[in-house]
Amino acid sequence: MKISNRLLYCLTLLLLFSSVTQAQFLKKLAKKAEDAAQRTVERRVENETSKKTDQALDSILEPGTGEKKTPTTSGSGGPKDNPENPAETNKTPVTSGSKSITVYSKFDYVPGDKTIFYDDYAHDFIGDFPSKWNTNGSGEVVTVNDSPQRWLELIPGYGIYFIPNVPDLPEEYTIEFDMLTYGLDYNTSSTAILKIMLSEDKNFNEGDHYVEANIPVGQYAPFGIRMRNYLRAEGSPINSDVHADIRQAVLNQPHISIAVNKSRFRLWVNEEKYVDIPKMVPENKITTLKFNVYGLQDGKEKIFISNLKVAEGGVDLRRKLLAEGKVSTNGILFTSGSANIQPQSMGIIRQISQVLQQDASIKLKIVGHTDSDGSEANNLRLSKDRAEAVKNSLVTVYGVAADRLVSEGKGESEPVGANDTAEGKSQNRRVEFIKL
Repeated sequence: MKISNRLLYCLTLLLLFSSVTQAQFLKKLAKKAEDAAQRTVERRVENETSKKTDQALDSILEPGTGEKKTPTTSGSGGPKDNPENPAETNKTPVTSGSKSITVYSKFDYVPGDKTIFYDDYAHDFIGDFPSKWNTNGSGEVVTVNDSPQRWLELIPGYGIYFIPNVPDLPEEYTIEFDMLTYGLDYNTSSTAILKIMLSEDKNFNEGDHYVEANIPVGQYAPFGIRMRNYLRAEGSPINSDVHADIRQAVLNQPHISIAVNKSRFRLWVNEEKYVDIPKMVPENKITTLKFNVYGLQDGKEKIFISNLKVAEGGVDLRRKLLAEGKVSTNGILFTSGSANIQPQSMGIIRQISQVLQQDASIKLKIVGHTDSDGSEANNLRLSKDRAEAVKNSLVTVYGVAADRLVSEGKGESEPVGANDTAEGKSQNRRVEFIKL
């Protein structure tokens, strides 16, 4: 009897143990299935993101071929791969087709017409920190692939990058630059950002008054552009995310444009305006432009900037043309060495078209000018082609009658700046509109 009870007791324990073990096994099996399903979803998302990223990273093609070029880098901190083969000093030209023209025709950004600062690092050595800048961190000038375009790599951390020799920023000005990223993927942190700061402090601090725009580069969700200002007497009256899904844009060398008109702050990524806040900037307080980057995985994810241009103005060219009969702007940009108009230039051309639409009696002469790079004959031809391209845009995009416009090119013959500096060359590459 005693043995039977023991046997029964053992069998009961065995059954209980088997039930618990089976339950645990089934629970583990369910968890594994759940994890496998989650990994499958993540792989699909990651593969899709990687596919798009690879298409951007591997899209460096020779014209007329479908062959990939092997990316190379100069400078110890440069990337091993890159989204695009940047043009020498400018961005991608306007693509053909009615869809692109329609989008670009609505672009309302107007750059300043008096260059305060311009840097493409042309006079800096590869691997050095650019001579016109200052930092309490680190960074270096690099080239990417076979392009001569130079980029400043911003090292993640708490280093601040700014331009100490720029005069105090005026009431109305614009900021433009090209941005390049490398190594971003589905795992890039949600805190990964490029910060653009306008500050009253002339060194490495935020100061008592500042404005910051944080451009997100994370890829696994659409993170907004965080806008924040700080006023000593009020704290941070504005501290919010502006909805923006710019994940694909930041993978494909976007052009960033900012316009400050007294207290108003506007920001475009390529041709899309994402930020327009009327009371963002503390007036008569801001003096300095600064950059820094956060949240990047060291050695894997990188952010670069180039072609930084700060210009006074950005004012309404329509009033100036009507009042003075002539406007000159270096805000109409072309692909280097060609007459292909860049999309960010369409805001100016749009304003000129509005003047012509308002007053049907006005006729205009469009005059193109270049810097002195290249031969005089080539520059003369190029300036004529560029003036004609602007004329064609007014006719084809905005419906201006062709007989109201004439075009002319003067090449490098009438410089307004020194051709031995980047700023001077930027001023000389201009288009004039003159009432006839």
